[in-house]
Amino acid sequence: MSTNTVAVITGGNRGLGRATALALGEAGTDVVLTYRSNEKQAAEVVDALTAMGRRAAALPLDTTAFEEFPGFARTLGDTLRATWGRDSFDFLVNNAGTGALTPLGATGAEVFDLLVDVHFKGVFFLTQELLPLLADGGRIVNTSTGLTRFVGEGWSVYAAAKSAVETYSRYLAQELGPRGISVNTIAPGPIATDFAGGVVRDNEGLRTVMASHAALGRIGEPQDVGAAVAALLAPGTGWITGQRVEASGGTRL
Repeated sequence: MSTNTVAVITGGNRGLGRATALALGEAGTDVVLTYRSNEKQAAEVVDALTAMGRRAAALPLDTTAFEEFPGFARTLGDTLRATWGRDSFDFLVNNAGTGALTPLGATGAEVFDLLVDVHFKGVFFLTQELLPLLADGGRIVNTSTGLTRFVGEGWSVYAAAKSAVETYSRYLAQELGPRGISVNTIAPGPIATDFAGGVVRDNEGLRTVMASHAALGRIGEPQDVGAAVAALLAPGTGWITGQRVEASGGTRL
């Protein structure tokens, strides 16, 4: 039976989810990561965690397929028993996401629904489904965005959905407090990932402009956010709950 803590990370095969999985692995936490379509990427993260001496598993999950959440919870339970000899996990990181611009006057219902489904409805119903498996004294970190504080043109629906997650997280913190479960949000600023087609990662001009807005003088890398999530899940930070922690290098202070 493993004595390590176990984290469940949605969208853990790439970007911020991958960086979070690796940071937690380095801190001694075992990981169950989910992926929507790229099984090869997920397997590579599992291999990297295994090379660290961690136990890890990858499970498929579409966070907009709400009707599949009960089945996913059963599969997760089976995986926990088979791999860790336990019926619960310790940390839930709701990270899975997607990006799409929603310009004023030119946004259709389809993209609106997608952003809300991925970033709020999916987080709400998946968390609800997994709460019976989350150990008392555990932690939840929900991913938000710096765009709930500073405005980026064309990101209104994405940011509004993340604002809903921030409010939901405060309610969760209050309602799960009797179980000793802390709930916080991590709000990344501009990060060099493949999010939204890799626009921040690949556009040097945009990187330069965004770096000029940050107190630390650069845009973020995935490992910056992964390390911040790991810090929120570290043994000494369980008293922090109901908070929004922005990891943006001081963007637009």
